[in-house]
Formats: sequence, structure tokens, C-alpha cells
Amino acid sequence: MTNPPLIEQIAERVERLLVRHEELRRTNELLSQQVQALTHERDNLKSRLMAARARVDSLIDRLPGVGAQAPTPETDTDPAKERAQ
Repeated sequence: MTNPPLIEQIAERVERLLVRHEELRRTNELLSQQVQALTHERDNLKSRLMAARARVDSLIDRLPGVGAQAPTPETDTDPAKERAQ
């Protein structure tokens, strides 16, 4: 068996490196597009989350105070107590 001349070995290796470089370049481009799409989706979700939080905060602000919801012993209006008096 004869070995191919050194220049042919180098040329073949350079060709393989060029093919690999092109594959990596395309992969990098696809990954960059995915990062951009995911960044856009994340920003959109963050915006929606902030809007939802604002709506929830607005609803919470419209709720009556805790004191108004639960009767205190002084203001308890039990119908049975009222009939007994």
C-alpha cells in the first residue's frame, strides 16, 4: 500500500475541515434563531405576567378590608341573640 502524498492528505483534511466549518456555521445560525425566538417568547410572557399581576393587584385593592369581612364580637349580629333580648 502506498500512502497518498502529503499534499493530498493535507488537501483532504482541509476539505473535511471546510465541510465541518459549514455544518457548525449552519448549526450556530439555527441556534441563534432559536435564542432570538425564545427571548421574544420570554419577553412576551413577562409582559403578560406583569399585566396579570397588575389586574390581580387591582382586584385586591377593590376588596373590602379584612375587618369589614369578619364580624368582631362587639358587632356580632347573631339572630338568636337578638331574639333572646
